[in-house]
Order: sequence, then structure tokens, then C-alpha cells
Amino acid sequence: MPAFSRFIRYFVAVGRHGSIRKAADELNLSASAIDRQILNVEAQLGLPLFERLPTGLKLTAAGEMMMASAHRWEQDMAGLQARIEDLRGLKRGHVEIAVIDALAKGYVPAAIRTIQEEYPGITVGLRVLSNDGVRRAIADGEVDFGIFFEPQSYRDLTVRSFVEVVLGFVTLPGHPLAGMEEARFSSCVGYPVVAPAEPLAVHQQVAVLEGATNVPLERRATSNNIQMVLSLVMQEMGVGILTSLDVMEEVRSGALHFTRISDPLLRPMTLALCTLSARTPSHAAATVLRVIENGFASLGHGKHE
Repeated sequence: MPAFSRFIRYFVAVGRHGSIRKAADELNLSASAIDRQILNVEAQLGLPLFERLPTGLKLTAAGEMMMASAHRWEQDMAGLQARIEDLRGLKRGHVEIAVIDALAKGYVPAAIRTIQEEYPGITVGLRVLSNDGVRRAIADGEVDFGIFFEPQSYRDLTVRSFVEVVLGFVTLPGHPLAGMEEARFSSCVGYPVVAPAEPLAVHQQVAVLEGATNVPLERRATSNNIQMVLSLVMQEMGVGILTSLDVMEEVRSGALHFTRISDPLLRPMTLALCTLSARTPSHAAATVLRVIENGFASLGHGKHE
């Protein structure tokens, strides 16, 4: 087992970098030691795992098969280690979570702090990805669970908790729109707008509204980053268009105001906490899931006020 795991570690690093020297630098080993391991396995298989090209190393068909098996082995070993810890009754282990950008502040960091205080033996890895990136990370088994928008069409996922999130205008407190709890999309006509860009999930809803209402947006700026949209609004660049989730902390502090867009054609977005249906959470993952599920309802529109 140790010899095999050592080879897998070397092989994956070389495959990722396309270079034995770069893999050696990453692993803090000599290039000759890594090369020797790979040559020994290639000799046992009777097939090369890499094409040796002037530009670097490229996986052969056999190498591609080996890489896929290596990733599955790494995931299986991580799951086995977690289950063994469960048998020992220890509240420890590592949990990988993927979330969208809007959750990089507020509720999720606070929940992780609670987990660390109550279960110091559990470590957490947090990945902030695009909406589709979170879905793929769950489906590929790269994370224990994730939180993202609109999971309904993916049958391989199990929805553990969900809330509804709405679209709205984000303004400074003194702005004319700030006096309204809700307004039609056309209310932003005449005001410069800071609009979300792809791959943000909210970008699609804005595009649908523009197409259906024929309301021309006076785009002063666009960004694919939520914090940048908020920062531009705070710099008086214009009216932002985001979800209630994106601006939750700023509304709570009084720094910004959120006005829900009330057009009937606009449906709330579903924010969901999801796991892979075919994967049983480890004891550590189940523990973290429970903590995050307990307060998940607070992420819905109006629940935090």
C-alpha cells in the first residue's frame, strides 16, 4: 500500500504539471526518484503512461485510464479513512464544501466558526466557485456537499435544505428607490446601473427581464464579482441589481438598501444545500451538515431582518 500510494502521488503530480521537474519541485523530491517510479510501473504494465515530447509529458490512453483510476482511489481512500474514524467514535475528520460567491461572507463563515468551536477535531476546506462549478464539484465527488442556485434539474443530487431568494435593486440609503420595499423593473429607468455579468447566476434573470419588458438598462458598469458590484454601488456608480442573498450583510448593517423587483414574470431563485445522492456522508460531513442546516432558513428573503 505505501509503495502504491507513493506512485499515485508522483503520477498525479506529473500528470497535472506535464513535467517531472515541476512535480519534483512540488513534492520536494528529486526528479530521478519520481522518474524511476514511473518507469518501473510502465515496465510492469508493458505500456507507456506518458508521451515524452519536447514540450513536456502528455498522458497516453493508458495514462488517461490510470489518472481516472488514481482520482477514484484517492476519493475512496478519503472515504475509507472517514469511516474508520467513525468506527473509532472520534469527532474528527476533514470536510470539503463548495459554495457560491455570495456565501463567502456572513452565514457560512459564522457556521464554520461554530463548527470549529464545538468540534475542534474537524477541519474544513471551502471552495468558492461559480454556480455551475459548485454543481460539478458535488457531482464529481470532489466535495462532501455544496450550496448553489437552481438544483431542481439534477437527479444525481439530493437537496437537504432550500430557501427562496429574490432579485432586487441595491442602493445607498438616500437613493429614491431606497424608500420602496418593492418596485417594478422599469423603476430603474433614468438611473445608471451596475449590472451583474456572467457567470453569476443572477445575470440570467436580469437578461430575462430585459428581454421580456424591453426596459433599456443604462449600464454604467458590469462585473462578474458580487463584491465588486456592491463596492461600485457604495461608490455611487449607480443602482446595483443582485439577489437578497448577495446584499444580506450590508442591508443588516444599514450600509445599503434592497428593493425587491416585483414583476410577476420574475420567479424566486432556489438556493439549495445539496449532497451527491450516491454518496453517504462521513461522520464529520454529517456533523457539519447538521450545523449548516440548522440555520439555513435564515438565508431566505426577509428571514434575516
